[in-house]
Amino acid sequence: MESNPQFPSLMEDTILPGSRAAESFIGLTIQPKNTIERGTPVLIGCHVSVSHSNIPDLEHQFQILKDEVPIYSFNTTNSTVLYELNPARAADSGNYECRVTVKDKSKASFSERLDVTGLQTPILFLNNSKPFENEEFEASCSAPGEKGLFIFRFYLKFRTGEPQMIKQLQTNGNSTKTLIKLRHIGDCYLSCDYEISLLSGNKRSNSSNETHVTVKVLNITPVVIVYPSDSVFEGDVVEVICRVVDGPDVEVFLTKDKRILKKVPGKALSHMFTAQERDSGEYVCKAVWGNVQKENYKTIKVKELFSKPKLILEPVDLFEGDRFKLTCKVTIYVPEKIDNSILTYSFYRDNTKIITSNSYISMAHPNMNGNYTCKANASSLGNSFIKESQALVVKAKVPVSKPVLSVVGGTLLLGKPFQLLCQSNSGTLPISYTLYGPGKLNESRVVSKPGDKAIFNCPAIFKSLDLSKFLCHARNHKNMVPMIGSGQLMLKSTNIIEPVSNPELKVDSSEVSEGHSVILNCSVQRGTSPISFTWFHTEKGGPLASLSTNKTEGSFRINNVKGEHGGRYYCMSTNPAKDDKKSNIVMIGVKMAGWKKGLIALFCILIILALVLVISFKVRLIQCRRRRTGRLSVKSASTKVERLSLTLAEVNEAANVTPGMMGKSIWSEHMSGSESDDHISTVTQENPEPQYTEVQTKEADPSRAPVKQGTDTVYSEVRNSQQGTSNIQISEHFCKLCSKIKPGLALK
Repeated sequence: MESNPQFPSLMEDTILPGSRAAESFIGLTIQPKNTIERGTPVLIGCHVSVSHSNIPDLEHQFQILKDEVPIYSFNTTNSTVLYELNPARAADSGNYECRVTVKDKSKASFSERLDVTGLQTPILFLNNSKPFENEEFEASCSAPGEKGLFIFRFYLKFRTGEPQMIKQLQTNGNSTKTLIKLRHIGDCYLSCDYEISLLSGNKRSNSSNETHVTVKVLNITPVVIVYPSDSVFEGDVVEVICRVVDGPDVEVFLTKDKRILKKVPGKALSHMFTAQERDSGEYVCKAVWGNVQKENYKTIKVKELFSKPKLILEPVDLFEGDRFKLTCKVTIYVPEKIDNSILTYSFYRDNTKIITSNSYISMAHPNMNGNYTCKANASSLGNSFIKESQALVVKAKVPVSKPVLSVVGGTLLLGKPFQLLCQSNSGTLPISYTLYGPGKLNESRVVSKPGDKAIFNCPAIFKSLDLSKFLCHARNHKNMVPMIGSGQLMLKSTNIIEPVSNPELKVDSSEVSEGHSVILNCSVQRGTSPISFTWFHTEKGGPLASLSTNKTEGSFRINNVKGEHGGRYYCMSTNPAKDDKKSNIVMIGVKMAGWKKGLIALFCILIILALVLVISFKVRLIQCRRRRTGRLSVKSASTKVERLSLTLAEVNEAANVTPGMMGKSIWSEHMSGSESDDHISTVTQENPEPQYTEVQTKEADPSRAPVKQGTDTVYSEVRNSQQGTSNIQISEHFCKLCSKIKPGLALK
């Protein structure tokens, strides 16, 4: 979109500080247009219009941004600023905006998009278009008019086929250089292109011009010649010649096993040496020109006149104290050139000569341990040859020491399976351990690595003395007598814990009276101290008491026994073996206290006495009334019931019973009885005169005491007492009648 050069759009209002009314209009234009071809000049204009009063020479701070990154800043009193892109490149594409700051007040215009199409075609340059094979040459690719972040690519193309990328480089500049090495002999073509990274995406250029390259053959491959032959004997003189036939001046190297034997500038070299067995191998001849290298190979075999000496140890399985022998032997391959008579031998220990001989005899000892070698020296055709054997490590083994038996963990629980460790303090590995024990125990372990241990799983034993019956055999040589370790020492070094036996609970009395005390004694027959005893009452959830003691028994006392203490009791015992055992159950009965029994008995006796008194009184009273009826009869015995008027005090006095003992219940009972059979008349205090009562008698009750039958009339004088009650004077007949009461009803 093309912007209006008069800036009619992209306006914003603002009020400048210090002015009464100020307005700002900011506009951005891109000329000639927003989308252009690369190389076209572009003019970016920023215009601001501010209305104000009393602010002379108002300064504007312009800032032009591309993709929100400032690219140009300028301070001026003018209202317009121009920024030129000449020529415009693809890297100039982006979103542009203008920001103006006036009096610390800042405003920005709307953004405008600029698109620059097309990229410059890159230029390829080679410093050598006719290189030799594998020769490095310089190639450069550039786009002088472009800017940005570049990725350059180089391509190789043969007469037929598509271009193939051979290198890629990234740079911030618009050109790059690199070294190229071509191996293909003949004609080929090189080209390049580039790619620019933009915010909107990457843009790729066209390919550069194709440059013709001719790769020439570099004929510098050397020739290797060996005199007199590539197969020689030790002592022969060998010459190796390395030569380049054609080509430019080069540098020649002769190497073996990556070690340079000789190096000369020029086209040929010669290397001479006296052949030894170690000289056998592959020889490499290299010709180097610049960074181009050609190689050729030759293998030389040097045959031995006699073999390397071989060191032999006897015996192979050597222990300290054993006698050993070292022998140095060689094998002669070419008897016509050398014989055994001219060979001499020397022995060395840790590179120190110890003897000149073909054998060495000594006694095994730690001081004799070390690395042994032997050297064989021979002369042939004026040449001397010395060969050394490989080192033989002689280290006498240490005989196994007497093993020691110990309980794993140091604690043995009788009656429980356990583990035994059999270990020797010294001895060369591997060591074979065999454990013998009760019950025909026979087990073996082999310790082959440091840190390994011979641990045996053993069945339970029930006596501490059984621990002394274990034996351990240790050996590290089959021809040596095994060392024997006994379990006798374990009795002193082992913490032996015997679990407690089943406890037995006893009480001093199975029946206890209230208020007394009872002792519960819990005991075991055996067990390692300390022993813990705990007492339980089955009717209660938790333990009653606990006791830890060094004895085999413990007691728990219950004081002031009550009824709730009765029931079933048991105890449990344990010790460091952590094997809890439960006792038998005992029953404890609680009897009532004696004073409670006496009180109850006394209460019962009092009740019985009261009943007896009541019954006796009723019987006597009835008999007395019947007796009087016979003497005071006025009417026939078959007419009405007897009538008797008595005072309460006189009745109680006759029965020798106090009023408190009789109670009101006795009189209520008599009153109820009088309503049916007898009527007791009351006597008032108002009539002091004597009164006579007519008494009629019935036939005697056969179940009661016999009385005299008849219709005799008995008169009794009834008087009123001074206290307001009737006094009854009982006659002699009444006394006789009372004496006839049955003994079972009489009061004793």
